[in-house]
Amino acid sequence: MTALAPVISDLIDHIPDPDAKAKATAAANAQLLAMLQAGDTAQLQVNAAEAANPNLFVSGWRPAVGWVCVLGLLVQTVGYPLMGWGLSLWSPGTPMPQIDTDTLMGLLVPMLGLGAYRTFEKVKGVAR
Repeated sequence: MTALAPVISDLIDHIPDPDAKAKATAAANAQLLAMLQAGDTAQLQVNAAEAANPNLFVSGWRPAVGWVCVLGLLVQTVGYPLMGWGLSLWSPGTPMPQIDTDTLMGLLVPMLGLGAYRTFEKVKGVAR
């Protein structure tokens, strides 16, 4: 949908009247925003239906992603330093491979935020 923005912008640029151009720009922006929000709302409904499903293979991916993040963080913060220490004793001078934590943190931090939001909902009594 955002691919339409340059096309719409080019069309609006051909409007000679500044007031009509401003109104057309505002209307186009409002319509694009409504379309984007409709897509987000539909995805939220799909997410809610998946999370409510009793089947572990449908609703269990969120916990699985959480456990993968926790395991990755554990390895990075505890396991990796211990493995480095052990490797330095066993084979001095051998470099440890670098672990890319940007992807892990990019996934873990939003999940923690969603978990905190869910806890806030439960405390306030608005959780289903």
